[in-house]
Amino acid sequence: MHALSHLVAAPAATTPAAVAADMSYLAADTVGRPWSYTHTPPPGTPWESGRYESHAVAITDARGLLRPPSLAIEGFELRHAPTAVRDFDDEAAVRHTYYPEAAALALQLTGGCEAHVFDHLVRRRDDRATPLSFGRGASAGRAAANGRIHNDYTEASGLLRLERVLGDGALARRVRRFSIVNVWRALTGPEQDTPLAVCDARTVGAADLVEAEVRYPRRTGHIYLLRHSPRHRWYYYPRMARDEALVFKQYDSQLSGPARFTPHAAFDLPHPPPGTPPRESIELRCLVIHDTDD
Repeated sequence: MHALSHLVAAPAATTPAAVAADMSYLAADTVGRPWSYTHTPPPGTPWESGRYESHAVAITDARGLLRPPSLAIEGFELRHAPTAVRDFDDEAAVRHTYYPEAAALALQLTGGCEAHVFDHLVRRRDDRATPLSFGRGASAGRAAANGRIHNDYTEASGLLRLERVLGDGALARRVRRFSIVNVWRALTGPEQDTPLAVCDARTVGAADLVEAEVRYPRRTGHIYLLRHSPRHRWYYYPRMARDEALVFKQYDSQLSGPARFTPHAAFDLPHPPPGTPPRESIELRCLVIHDTDD
């Protein structure tokens, strides 16, 4: 059996452990479409609009669940996925080695017929004295950890990404089903001061999702932000090792059945062990084609 197909075992537990942490939700009274700049905004324009509220939530240790979560049901899954890449600052190694590894993992988890990796981002957490935000302001020009709860794609922007990745409108129209997954890997550890939390997709309602703009220098992207609901169920994987990958669903064109959107965000782990380094991670996005009209 290929190493990537080995599921990370979850130890049996009657009541999985959980931590209480603050998560940054979009305020319920937000009007209009919020936006955020990734670069210095025009003079007199703030970095972001909208208002955010911290809600204390229980974030459950997913390793302690009797049944490990799956990409199709909850919208996220942890896998043992060793990588041959040693230096993730080596752009060539990431593209030539890590991209094919991630594409193979995505195909194994989804059963798709094609996988197209289209971008990646290395993040470095600022020290804990800097509050989590949309991921700006990291040292050395790197993105920081993103503490705003979001989903990378909306109904509309997911379809647009299909066209951009395939680069052929006629080819895109032949795709009957596709999905977009995020492959997330911690590069420091095994302790992380700022883990990634993922929300069970089954607990997210359509009314909870709010379309927002992310303004880049040459284009505007569209994501979902999240309004708070007591229905939401949050999970994380403590002590993620470098040879583990957390894969979560960001879009699925199939309207019913599988998980479609999995909101996520970084959070400050309460009382990390002394000496825990600031979290570094790599995230990679992959478009998977499941079925086409031949």
